[in-house]
Amino acid sequence: MDRDALMIMDVQRGIVERYADEAYLDGLCRAIAAARAGGMPVLFVRVGFRPGWPEVSDHNQSFRAIKERAQGPTLGEVHPDLGLQPDDVIITKKRVSAFTGSDLEVILRAQNIRHLVLAGIATSGVVLSTVREAADRDYALTVLEDGCRDSDPEVHRVLMEKVFVRQAQVTTIASFVAGMTGKA
Repeated sequence: MDRDALMIMDVQRGIVERYADEAYLDGLCRAIAAARAGGMPVLFVRVGFRPGWPEVSDHNQSFRAIKERAQGPTLGEVHPDLGLQPDDVIITKKRVSAFTGSDLEVILRAQNIRHLVLAGIATSGVVLSTVREAADRDYALTVLEDGCRDSDPEVHRVLMEKVFVRQAQVTTIASFVAGMTGKA
């Protein structure tokens, strides 16, 4: 039987400090709690690299810049306020999309997951790239509008209102939680 999963993407300490606030994390915690209560797996996607960053090419402007100002091999672990549980799956990716350089596809196939509920930082980064790639791989998609953050509010708005709606249902954390409460 096909299953749903909640994916929390790039909500890592170093990234959250630049983009989010306490209310944002509280909303994600509500979504995570509702997913767990409804028996939905929660997958945490993080970006990370080996010591020395051998996966980062000098031709990749974005990751090269991160590498140059980084203090260690990763951008940080999943934010501790999200309350990781022992059975939560952590996916480490090497590029912007949650699929690129990770074992996400293997996990999704093994768990019969066909519908992804997405939240993360940044809307114009991991969320956009993952929506596009997941749609091309024929996953059903839901994006939690207030579960995403971007440094440019207008870019966030345009993606939610004009781009994502072509490939995903866009909803709020409150609507997601209410829907999960109805299933439990």
